[in-house]
Amino acid sequence: MSLDLDAWKQFATDHWVLIVVAVIVLIVVINVVKTLLKWVLVAAIVVGLAVYGGYSVNDLKEVGSKVTADLKDEAVKAMAGEASQATYKLNGDGTFTVTTPNLELSGVPNSGKVNVKFRGVSLGSWSMDGAVRELVAQAREASQ
Repeated sequence: MSLDLDAWKQFATDHWVLIVVAVIVLIVVINVVKTLLKWVLVAAIVVGLAVYGGYSVNDLKEVGSKVTADLKDEAVKAMAGEASQATYKLNGDGTFTVTTPNLELSGVPNSGKVNVKFRGVSLGSWSMDGAVRELVAQAREASQ
């Protein structure tokens, strides 16, 4: 799948009235509806517009997967580049937290898993191997 900018320009040119109506409906929904239903309606309008524009849900999932993979790659690079700035903190509940300027890793010692946040975005639970293990070990050594 490729996100062809020319295709989107052509869609916007051909269906500008639909886009304007969708934007107005989004503004009204966001300002008037105050419940979870608001975000369901917003998501439905955005997905409907994207599908009408020629992109399927699978295409949108593919874009989401690519963004997630890119974030994971950047996080691993940050682990290597920011290891010298990492701080290790043993929390009162028995967990630990390792922080760098862009990363936050938290987990239970010897569990084999850590929760990773990159620039405040959760990337899920990762195994404690490779760059993750090195970052935690280096931070722990520096804190002693």
